[in-house]
Formats: sequence, structure tokens, C-alpha cells
Amino acid sequence: MTINKLAIIGGSGLYDVEEFENRELVDLQTPWGKPSDQILKTKYKNKEVYFLPRHGRGHFISPSKINFRANIDALKQLGVSDIVSISAVGSLKEDLPPGKFVIVDQFIDRTFARNKTFFDDEIVAHVSMAHPTSNGLMNACEEAIKKEKIKYQKGGTYVVMEGPQFSTLAESNLYRSWKADVIGMTNMPEAKLAREAEIRYASVSMVTDYDCWHPDHENVDVKQVIKVLLENAAKAKNMIKNLIENFENHIDPQDPTNNCLDVAIITASEKRTKKTIDKLRTVAGRVLNK
Repeated sequence: MTINKLAIIGGSGLYDVEEFENRELVDLQTPWGKPSDQILKTKYKNKEVYFLPRHGRGHFISPSKINFRANIDALKQLGVSDIVSISAVGSLKEDLPPGKFVIVDQFIDRTFARNKTFFDDEIVAHVSMAHPTSNGLMNACEEAIKKEKIKYQKGGTYVVMEGPQFSTLAESNLYRSWKADVIGMTNMPEAKLAREAEIRYASVSMVTDYDCWHPDHENVDVKQVIKVLLENAAKAKNMIKNLIENFENHIDPQDPTNNCLDVAIITASEKRTKKTIDKLRTVAGRVLNK
């Protein structure tokens, strides 16, 4: 019987759900280094769940410095099968005001200073990213959001910029011309690595501002963002509780993530060294050890 385990990767302003009980902080090492922080292992209504603060508790890791590979490898070590990413974003559309949630289903990756794959040495793999998020997990997020009566949009494109600076006006208008919905700094390469590790992934973006394109909101500043962040975080914590209860009801046994490495690894078996196989044992051991 397959055991499904949910992990929440929390972004800006969302480091924990304080009322969770039976709390244990897990310290893990990976072949890619240390994850962003200790991973909280906890239980809610008898369901085991993990919580990883993407920027570290207290927000001390810049988006470009997040060790995304270590974060995903560590969660895979813990047996995580499903990740819901929660992050703060700017809006690129008038009808996505601050406070609204977006269940993202597409990404445009504009980052350039990050390690984006586990398969960068000796063993080459090409996973499909046509549909980067899990339909079942998206449905679970929608149900959890609806239960809290949070305003939301299901489906949307998230532009991932390098940061840490906010956009120029020209950049913001360019992304709007692409019909993108929101902009942020953290969901890539996180979503790509989750797919390589065969972990189902969904993204809930919490709008904090209108980026800088909106004539009535021309300047984005941290003080303004944090104010909305704290309001959003309170809603997100209730959403997470609902999600823990319902996510297993929405798991799709045919989800393309489940066995995507079966058709992704292109390197001939005789070229795969033990050293590299050992390095990839957590994320790809299922296929490499056959």
C-alpha cells in the first residue's frame, strides 16, 4: 500500500502553523548540502505532515541562494509524495488584487543563477514540464480554499524572476503582455526538481501587491508587502489544515509525475558510475537501482 505524505513549503511570512502538536524538528543532510532549515515533522488529526520554511525561519535566505535541490532531496528522504508550495507574489492583472489566492498551473522561468536539475553530472534525464502541477493536488487546494471562503482563481501563469529586486516598469509591462497572472521569485526551479524527484507538486500564490505596473500602486515596498503577507498567512494556515485532511481524496494514480523517470533517463547504463547513482539514490533510486 502506497503511503502518501504531504509537505508544505512555506514562503515569505509563512514559516509554521503554531498549533500543530507532536512537533519534531528534523535535521537532514543531502548530497547537495543542507536544506533551508530544519524540517518540522508534525501531526494534524492523526495525519503526518512536514513543513519547510523556504527562506529559513526568520527569512535570512535570498531567493537566488535557496538550496532548492537540498530542500527537495530532504523531503524525498522523509517519504514525501506531495508538495504544496505557498508563496507571496505580485499581481499582473487588475482582477487579482492583494489578498486573492491563485492556484498556479503554469510557469515562465526567467531565473538564471540557480541549479535547476539533479541530473547535471554523468546521468542525463529529461522530464516533461508541459503540465508542471498536479491536477489532483490543485483540486485539493481549491477545496481547502473554498472551505475558508478565500477569494481565489484556479489556473494561472506565474513568472519566476531572479530577484531579489522587484521588477522595472518595462519588465512588468512585458510580463503583462505575455498574459501572465502573477510574478514571484521562488517556484522555479522548485517545481522542476519536484518533478525530477517524482513528487507531485502544486502551487498556491498569495497576492500581496500589483507589482509596479498599476498607476495607483506604482511603488512596491517591503512594508506594504509584509502587511498583506500577515493577513494572507492567517488565511493560508487554515487552508493548510483543510488540505491535510483532504489531499489524499484527490490523488490521481495516473498522475504523470508518479513514474516520470521511467521515460526520462537517456544515459546508457554502462556510463552510470556508482558514485553518481549513490548521489541520486534518494531522488532517482527507484529507476537507477533496477
